[in-house]
Amino acid sequence: MIKIEDLEKVIGKTIEAVEKGKEDLYRLEDDVRKEYDRCHRQLLDIRIRIDRVIEEVDRLEVESRKLRNHLMIVNRDFHRYSKEAIKEAYDEAHEKMLELMQKRETEKILRLQRDHLEQNMKTLENARKRSEELMSTVSMALKLLTNDLSRFFSQMGEVQTQQSMGLSIIRAQEEERKRVARDIHDGPAQSLANIVMRAEFCMKLMEVSPEKVSGELEELMELVRNSLGDVRKIIFDLRPMSLDDLGLLSALKRYTEQYSETFGIHVEISVIGSEKRFDNSIEIGLFRVIQEALTNVQKHTNSDEVVIKIEFMPKKLNVLIRDNGQGFDPEQVEPENESSGYGIMGMKERVQLMKGTINIKSQRGNGTQISVSVPIEAGDGNGSAGEKE
Repeated sequence: MIKIEDLEKVIGKTIEAVEKGKEDLYRLEDDVRKEYDRCHRQLLDIRIRIDRVIEEVDRLEVESRKLRNHLMIVNRDFHRYSKEAIKEAYDEAHEKMLELMQKRETEKILRLQRDHLEQNMKTLENARKRSEELMSTVSMALKLLTNDLSRFFSQMGEVQTQQSMGLSIIRAQEEERKRVARDIHDGPAQSLANIVMRAEFCMKLMEVSPEKVSGELEELMELVRNSLGDVRKIIFDLRPMSLDDLGLLSALKRYTEQYSETFGIHVEISVIGSEKRFDNSIEIGLFRVIQEALTNVQKHTNSDEVVIKIEFMPKKLNVLIRDNGQGFDPEQVEPENESSGYGIMGMKERVQLMKGTINIKSQRGNGTQISVSVPIEAGDGNGSAGEKE
């Protein structure tokens, strides 16, 4: 199975490669733009030179035409001119013609250069537009890729978290089953076996010493009462009936009374706002969180007093649990082994399932404070999302 961390590394390298390609496209576009600007400046210079050459060609054509006309006159009336004048007329006409041909050749070369530059500029302009389109496409793709991957990894993280929470819940259920099985084995099961033996003894005693049966029956009844109390305690730990019938506060009051009587730790419950019933899954979830917190107090804090404040608000319920015990360092009690983690991970997972928040503050020697806030909706307490224990 591919780990999400490995997938993130692969995708991260892919994004880096795309970003590098984007930077290369920026540099390419910049080079194309600079080359285009250079060609444009060169084209402007050539156009100016062409205009000047054309002017010179026009001037030379006029002068050459005049010289050719003068040469024709000299040729018709050569007996009127000296040899030197005739030679000078030929030389001037010839030089002007050569100069004109040279300028026309220069004009032709400049026009070819101009056409070549204009073609290059069209090519560069197309390349620049194409690079801009590519940069826009890459930027959009990178943005979409990054955003989609962020959502994907977020969803994957949520899925893994939910899977982890599901496994934690399964482990917690199995641990709870083991605990219940152990409690039944050590309590009611042993008591029932003892009751059966005492009942058999009473039956035999009726045959030999009927007068002693009454005392044995009284002891047997006391044993049955104790067993019944153990069964009721196990049932209450599994699912307080008062929680379904009367709500969170009634169940907490009964539980804290038994808790104080059993462990000698005074528990004070303070209520702010008007009590109301809400979804059954929230009620049992909060009850379990408070139950786990009180279990931690009894096992780890050496505390003799606990204050529980419950605040009913229109759309949420706040719970604060504070003890006067020895405290601890929260950073050092969240190992993978839940048994050594004071049940903190279990409480956090329950609160997260209720879409709430939990904050634990503690310092050695200054006690511990647990704040829980969960969103609620008023109801009859019999929602379909009840906890499956």
